[in-house]
Amino acid sequence: MSEDFEALTVADYAKQAARTDQRSGGRALGFSMLGLFGEVGSLLSEAKKKQRDDASYLGYAHAVAEELGDVLWYLAAIARRSRMALSDIAAAAATNGGQWQTGGNETLSFHALQPQHIPLAKAPMPQFEHSLLALAGDVGLLINDFQAGGLAKDREALAGRLVAVMRRLIQAANESGVTIEAAAVKNLHKIFDRWPRERIYPAPTDAALDPEEQLPRRMAIDVYERTVRGQTFVYQRSSGVYVGDRLTDNALEPDDYRFHDVFHYAYVAVLGWSPVLRALLRLKRKSDPKLDDAEDGARAILIEEGITSWIFGQAQQLRYFENVKRGGLPLDMLKHVRQFVAGYESERCPLWLWEEAILQGYTAFRFLQEHRRGRVLIDFANRRLRIKELPS
Repeated sequence: MSEDFEALTVADYAKQAARTDQRSGGRALGFSMLGLFGEVGSLLSEAKKKQRDDASYLGYAHAVAEELGDVLWYLAAIARRSRMALSDIAAAAATNGGQWQTGGNETLSFHALQPQHIPLAKAPMPQFEHSLLALAGDVGLLINDFQAGGLAKDREALAGRLVAVMRRLIQAANESGVTIEAAAVKNLHKIFDRWPRERIYPAPTDAALDPEEQLPRRMAIDVYERTVRGQTFVYQRSSGVYVGDRLTDNALEPDDYRFHDVFHYAYVAVLGWSPVLRALLRLKRKSDPKLDDAEDGARAILIEEGITSWIFGQAQQLRYFENVKRGGLPLDMLKHVRQFVAGYESERCPLWLWEEAILQGYTAFRFLQEHRRGRVLIDFANRRLRIKELPS
């Protein structure tokens, strides 16, 4: 197996990372500088959290690897926008003299930048803290020179600053017990999970089951309000049959959460997942007791409702995502959603697919807010949730 292993080169990483760069224009370099500074701050924060909450803070090693990868991504972005090769910067950082040379480093691997054996660190050691502070200092010098305009025309000075940052990054990785290659691979996985090279929809998890245990591939649901004894409820019907109970906002202050089932319809249409709809439509997978109990049971239903309610709280502060386009939802929000569903089948849905489900659901929600009624159409074949006016 070891003979089949192919080390990730610095140049290949930089090339792949460039494909997920969402910024362009004259201010892109300044944005990358801010990003580098912010990610180094996050790296320092992880070390601080582990010291402060040692017994209760889990996932330290995972978080350090992720933050190292994020620092590397922004360093690659700065190099690219400065028309420098990240591989040249890494090669200079790996040598004692740090002599800057352009070209000839295309085959340099991340593996070659570090010792062969790196001891695993389960907690931040004093030397790691020192290296992180030194890294922050070098990044501060880079940004200070950039702000002062001293790097705009001095290519050698800029190269020197970037080499210094890269050298500190390698040192910090050595002392944290993380290989830069692992951090780079983790980073690529994360960014393509969020901004994929190609959007390939995963197969539905119930594809092999009988139709009576499959979520609907096509379905039309009429959603409308009706006032009963002075209180307004939302009713839902499909093919003349009521879906679920009549709904209110369940809140002291009205916020139209009564229309929230549209989000569950979006999960069905885009993700092919919804324990809530399985229960409402009586499509639980009884033929497989384990799936029925775990994936379609009460706990899974509560998790889906929890996700929906939590996202709704975020959406209220952002005008229900009215002006958010594809690729624009906060990465941290989508990562929190992934944490919600950890251990369940929807965990396998990529982050970009979660974003599509959320944005399509909120498009339909805003329509219902405006019109107070609508016909919701699930179109799983095209991974679309549509809505149109409901005839009187």
